[in-house]
Amino acid sequence: MLFLLSPAKTLDYQTAVPPELLDKATTPQFVPQSAELIALLKTKTPADIAELMDLSEDLSTLNVLRYAAWSRRFTKTNSKPAVLAFAGDVYDGLDAGSLSADDLAWAQQHVAILSGLYGVLRPLDKLQPYRLEMGTRLANARGSNLYAFWGDTLAQYLDAKLAIEKKKALIVNLASQEYFKAADRKALRTPVIECVFEDWKNGQFKVISFFAKRARGLMARYAIQHRLKSAKGLEGFNLDGYGFDGAASAPERLVFRRRLA
Repeated sequence: MLFLLSPAKTLDYQTAVPPELLDKATTPQFVPQSAELIALLKTKTPADIAELMDLSEDLSTLNVLRYAAWSRRFTKTNSKPAVLAFAGDVYDGLDAGSLSADDLAWAQQHVAILSGLYGVLRPLDKLQPYRLEMGTRLANARGSNLYAFWGDTLAQYLDAKLAIEKKKALIVNLASQEYFKAADRKALRTPVIECVFEDWKNGQFKVISFFAKRARGLMARYAIQHRLKSAKGLEGFNLDGYGFDGAASAPERLVFRRRLA
């Protein structure tokens, strides 16, 4: 099984990384493609980036500086393991900093983070700070946006990573549709299960973005700590008051619901 997550806009490069994890950090697998995108981004002014990504002047300037500093050489000083560098709702739920070394080793093989700049990141891949959402319409040699840039590359990577499992191979999508779209479902040969998290509000169950994002991180944490191997194992997820609702679910769409007091 392979669990997909989205990246986060918020980054944490202030919290120190344990030395033993720095030693286990790995190099991203699509560095040439990342460098190609960085070369495009380096041609942009802060005003260009502000318009392209709908950012404030301060944020666009910050990211222009990030692009200028980005290097093909990933070091302990210019990068940080991705799962510890990303912050925000999903990563608050995942709480990777409290996972054991064995947990993170399992996650390295069973969790993948989709990224506009890096394509796919393993949890311990070294991440240099950036901002480039998958939906960004950055014109490139392959088309008008990042979906065209990545094409079927990510789908092929995900299939290859699961090839050893053959009939048991399964992708559990915990990423947003913006990011999962980059996996190119038409090219993807591995079955996919979507996990949906709903809360009771105003007399009905609905997806509430903040809670759903955190729940995706919690599901990834649950999978890591329980070493899940099958779709059936997902149904046991019970963190933060969520429970599996079989009646609302389908084989490829598992629904988890809760009622807050």
